[in-house]
Amino acid sequence: MIWKRSAVLRFYSVCGLLLQGSQGQFPLTQNVTVVEGGTANLTCRVDQNDNTSLQWSNPAQQTLYFDDKKALRDNRIELVRATWHELSISVSDVSLSDEGQYTCSLFTMPVKTSKAFLTVLGVPEKPQISGFSSPVMEGDLMQLTCKTSGSKPAADIRWFKNDKEIKDVKYLKEEDANRKTFTVSSTLDFRVDRNDDGVKVICRVDHESLNSTPQVAMQVLEIHYTPSVKIIPSTPFPQEGQPLVLTCESKGKPLPEPVLWTKDGGELPDPDRMVVSGRELNIIFLNKTDNGTYRCEATNTIGQSSAEYVLIVHDVPNTLLSTTIIPSLTTATVTTSVSISATTTTSATTSSRRDPNALAGQTGPDHALIGGIVAVVVFVTLCSIFLLGRYLARHKGTYLTNEAKGAEDAPDADTAIINAEGSQVNAEEKKEYFI
Repeated sequence: MIWKRSAVLRFYSVCGLLLQGSQGQFPLTQNVTVVEGGTANLTCRVDQNDNTSLQWSNPAQQTLYFDDKKALRDNRIELVRATWHELSISVSDVSLSDEGQYTCSLFTMPVKTSKAFLTVLGVPEKPQISGFSSPVMEGDLMQLTCKTSGSKPAADIRWFKNDKEIKDVKYLKEEDANRKTFTVSSTLDFRVDRNDDGVKVICRVDHESLNSTPQVAMQVLEIHYTPSVKIIPSTPFPQEGQPLVLTCESKGKPLPEPVLWTKDGGELPDPDRMVVSGRELNIIFLNKTDNGTYRCEATNTIGQSSAEYVLIVHDVPNTLLSTTIIPSLTTATVTTSVSISATTTTSATTSSRRDPNALAGQTGPDHALIGGIVAVVVFVTLCSIFLLGRYLARHKGTYLTNEAKGAEDAPDADTAIINAEGSQVNAEEKKEYFI
């Protein structure tokens, strides 16, 4: 009886341990997301296992692997690891049909299972832009459409114009025939102008399957427009005798070539001096007859445009006029100088002869030298006048004094003069006598 009781207790103890162990065994799995065409790894783990088998099944409840034994003939499915605590398999070249719920089973009493959902992302096709026909005329309304198919979930489309995003667009999503992927399209409407010529319009497709590398499609716009014309002179202050170049800056699509130059509504009057080279009008040297309105016309297949330039030829400023007058006046004034006046006259004459050459653009005389000569001439002239005046004043005084002395006792003028001369002699004799 004692033996039977101990055997029963031992049986119940073993059963309790088995029950406790089976209750602690539970398979663990995780959901998997993979891009279409990629490889999906399915892993089932058990923390506590007393040599109980593990099994993977597909959404159709077909057994893929039972422990390390392959059950389904599919070359895409391979065993990664098989132990008492883990069963991992891989599915390569995943397609949209592989998406679904996979089951990992632990064959205990009862059987325990864990679910793992395999999500397959549909990669959107490279987008295409339609609706552009080259060229487009300025002012026309342009409608561009960007489309991409095969995305799962539906892709997002964004528009950019020269790297600046355009928000005001239309968006359309349609389900594909397989009932799993989507076709997405977006339409951009805008009116074009000449500033849109050469602009890059980009359609960008964003999707989680692209790993932060969006797919793009680009369209370069070609806009035709009438020419715009502007005349640019080579100098803002044209002067007589100088050259002048007028450049006709014309922009248009197609490019206008060549341009037409006219003056005052007619042909250029002097082809020998007025030479047209491409878009430039070269006037070799200017004179007053060149004054007038010059017109440049540019024409392309879209239209015609023109610009005008009013030419006013200015006189050359005479900067030496005041310098040349001073020596001439000085020469006319100096009449008493001997050597210096002769030198001054030569300098003045030379200066006068150089005036025409100076106007023609040659180097003028030294102003400092001329000023020094003028100062010396004026100084000598004043000194000469002063000395001459003093001399005349002295002689005139002596004559008047003698005449007065002789006239005291003379009956007439002749006698007075004789008496005056005699008085001088007597005076000298008196001086000699007293000495």
